[in-house]
Amino acid sequence: MVQHRTERNFPEDFPERAGPYTQVDLIMANETITSVPGFLAGALHCGIKQSKNPDLAMLVSRVPATAAAVFTRNKIVGAPIIVGRRNVRSGRLHGCIINSGCSNVCTGRRGIRDAREMCQLTADALILRVPSVSAGLILPGSTGVIGHFLPMERLRSGIPRLAGEISDSESAGQAFAQGILITDTRVKMAAVTLRLGSTKVRIAGVCKGSGMIAPNMATMLAYVATDAAVVVPLLRRTVQSVVDETFNCVTVDQHTSTSDTFACLANGLAGHRVLRTTGPDWKKFRAGLFEVCDALSRQIAADGEGATKLVRVFVTGAASAADARKAAMAIANSPLVKTAIHGGDPNWGRFVSAAGYSGAKMREDRCTCQVGRITVFKNGQPARVDLGGVEQAMKQSELDLTVDLGTGRAFTCRVYTCDLSRQYITINADYHT
Repeated sequence: MVQHRTERNFPEDFPERAGPYTQVDLIMANETITSVPGFLAGALHCGIKQSKNPDLAMLVSRVPATAAAVFTRNKIVGAPIIVGRRNVRSGRLHGCIINSGCSNVCTGRRGIRDAREMCQLTADALILRVPSVSAGLILPGSTGVIGHFLPMERLRSGIPRLAGEISDSESAGQAFAQGILITDTRVKMAAVTLRLGSTKVRIAGVCKGSGMIAPNMATMLAYVATDAAVVVPLLRRTVQSVVDETFNCVTVDQHTSTSDTFACLANGLAGHRVLRTTGPDWKKFRAGLFEVCDALSRQIAADGEGATKLVRVFVTGAASAADARKAAMAIANSPLVKTAIHGGDPNWGRFVSAAGYSGAKMREDRCTCQVGRITVFKNGQPARVDLGGVEQAMKQSELDLTVDLGTGRAFTCRVYTCDLSRQYITINADYHT
């Protein structure tokens, strides 16, 4: 297991957000979601995918867990979202059941019945191992092609089989991370360990997502498990704020999916005093949750379809937090910016002009732009730079772009994105259902 102390990795002049996760000692670890005490997981191939890759995954807490979830904002949503919103409403979950290869979106009432049946099948299969489980405590998830019904006969045989195989082993955690993938080229995992008082607490997560394979298909699914004890209202507020700063600050191709789901299950088995208010221990917990989600978000951007470069867009000097996000997203989503990055072209005019059309307040005469650590535009005019140095910075596999809007205010935002390559076009042009 590789461990390191977490570090803030911002440009020198990028102020650390004054959030509750600053100045907290955390240990990041290369561990699976089953490293969290009390959680079982696994995955297998039940026949949904044409390949033999895992297409059915399960995550279960041995005890009922406090839970919070965030779902897609798309007006078209999958049946698992409809069922999941209802099941998580109580703030309690026992587990999650996810299939990959078929999204169960635009499938009408039958799709909703199928999603409910997935939950019932899971509960029935787990009842001997987890006596307190019920269908209403299971969160369903599906990812894959839109407009296809779930192959329920395969799920009816696959779910009981998987329920008998789940475990707390590292390989089971690895399998779970693999089982939710579609076009991802790698599994995405992150974990942290922290201390609340004298008690060690673990937080671990997995996710999938790399971009749109065909219109309306892609999904971002993320599942986080922790043995922390947190009351429902506080967990919901914490999850929403952390998701806003991490998963809502990553973009590959600006296409919101129909099935986006983030779920956090906290089973409380660590044994510390329950977190009820935003005190010092909650700040530590939030720090850990942020680090896990930030690491997962970064992995999504780095694994964007056809991506060859990971890009961090920093906006500083914004008049408001909303303006900072507008400008950062405009830069990160611009096809001209993303293709310039792919080609290693230091065309900083694209970066600045994208901020200019974002709708954010901006002072051109005070605006500054940096490529890596090299200032290329300062106070409204080109800066004297070594063009070779800028070109070299643009060739790196990881690139920072920083734009100061020059308003005199201190609001900031950071967004993860990637370059736009010919391979992205090939993937999406050639894919068919």
